[in-house]
Amino acid sequence: MRRIVVAGGGTAGWMAAAAIARTMGRAVEVTLVESDAIGTVGVGESTIPPLINFNRLLGIDEAAFMAATQATFKLGIQFENWMLPGHRYFHSFGFTGKDHWSAGFQHFWLYGRTRGHDAPYDAYCVELIAALEGKFGHLPGDRANYAYQLDATLYARFLRTMAEGDGARRVEGKIAQVELDGESGDIAALVLESGTRVGGDLFLDCTGFRALLIEQTLHTGYDDWTHWLPCDSAIAVQTDNVGPPVPYTRAIAHDAGWQWRIPLQHRTGNGLVYCSRYLGRDAALERLLGNLEGAVRTEPNHLRFTTGVRRRQWVRNCVAIGLAGGFAEPLESTSIHLIQRAVLRLIRMLPLSEVSPRDIAEFNEQQLQDMTQVRDFLILHYKATERRDSAFWRHCADMEIPDSLTQKIELFRETGRVFRKNEELFAENSWVQVMMGQGIEPRAWHPIAEKLRDEELARLLTTLRENVARTVAAMPRHADYVASYCGAAREQAA
Repeated sequence: MRRIVVAGGGTAGWMAAAAIARTMGRAVEVTLVESDAIGTVGVGESTIPPLINFNRLLGIDEAAFMAATQATFKLGIQFENWMLPGHRYFHSFGFTGKDHWSAGFQHFWLYGRTRGHDAPYDAYCVELIAALEGKFGHLPGDRANYAYQLDATLYARFLRTMAEGDGARRVEGKIAQVELDGESGDIAALVLESGTRVGGDLFLDCTGFRALLIEQTLHTGYDDWTHWLPCDSAIAVQTDNVGPPVPYTRAIAHDAGWQWRIPLQHRTGNGLVYCSRYLGRDAALERLLGNLEGAVRTEPNHLRFTTGVRRRQWVRNCVAIGLAGGFAEPLESTSIHLIQRAVLRLIRMLPLSEVSPRDIAEFNEQQLQDMTQVRDFLILHYKATERRDSAFWRHCADMEIPDSLTQKIELFRETGRVFRKNEELFAENSWVQVMMGQGIEPRAWHPIAEKLRDEELARLLTTLRENVARTVAAMPRHADYVASYCGAAREQAA
């Protein structure tokens, strides 16, 4: 298994090639096949905090990476119009308050409300308050939890330079045929339109929604999640910035889906996600163009997708990475993270000689678990709503949901508890913020909260709020910090 062939470039392809080339060195040969004539989706511009660890594992300098990708910092997502039109809440990446080993902070906050402490839950989170005040700064001991808002195309370009420097080889050309071994049924080579044959031992399918290897060649099958995640279309455009970039992404619900707004250093990424059963393509474009801030810089990019997951993401000697393995829609910015998880998991399980069926089974089980946990978190946003103002939202409110999500919602509603299972991506505080933001209020709290005397509870809550306010007050403006730390020249903009 020395020759690893990556089919397709873009974010998925170059994340895989860069990570494998840097980690494995001369132990493997990495070849990436892509065609300049085939575009990439390239709109995954909003990320979540684990990308920091991926970049650190690869030894990437943060400031250089941010300058190269036009990146800004991201402290969370502001959700607008989700519970009701005009309502908004914030899903931050930080910790809220201070947990006890037996119970999360929400239990103390819930009890505190009955004792006259009416400060909002938001007031106890540094990242949340900093985001709303447009501030950012690295805190001692990596205490600030953040991610990036970046240009995905420039990120792929940045990783390509790194991967090629580590010995990865790029081959230009369109794949005309996937050649199978007549005896084993494994993939033997990619044959390009030019006639060039690229042989390998292990093949990574990074061909996006086409899934050229894993599906079109190996016929793996796909589980459709549209009945839970009904949006199936998106339109993306870039606009000029109209003010200093804020350190958060906006997700603005409309009557048939939602709209994103992602501020980079010198431009803003915009997109409309919608369900084509309730909104036509032309009406969707009109709606997006009518809700933009700043001059339009690019032609609209129309995308169609089916939310769901490949039934197996590792089949024989082929591993699907990124969109080829499944797609759970961009609402919580998980696409790049799922690429990262698949790449790092594959590196941990790289075979020495023959592919082990046990490795394949374990990889597929873990990948499916990642996808289903993300799926449930996304469904929560659509299901837990008080909106009934359109056919789309009435459908979402009435739809059946997975038992795993029902258990999570009802457990929180009845007890205030959230349990994170098996290295689940979204932490307890993420579930708490979204469930309460969408209108799910717990009816009880852990009895340990009542162990505190009134003066102890008052001191705890007051101290936590004051610490948040003091920390945020000392932070610089986000735009100023970005300019001094990782400012990018305007001519580098994609």
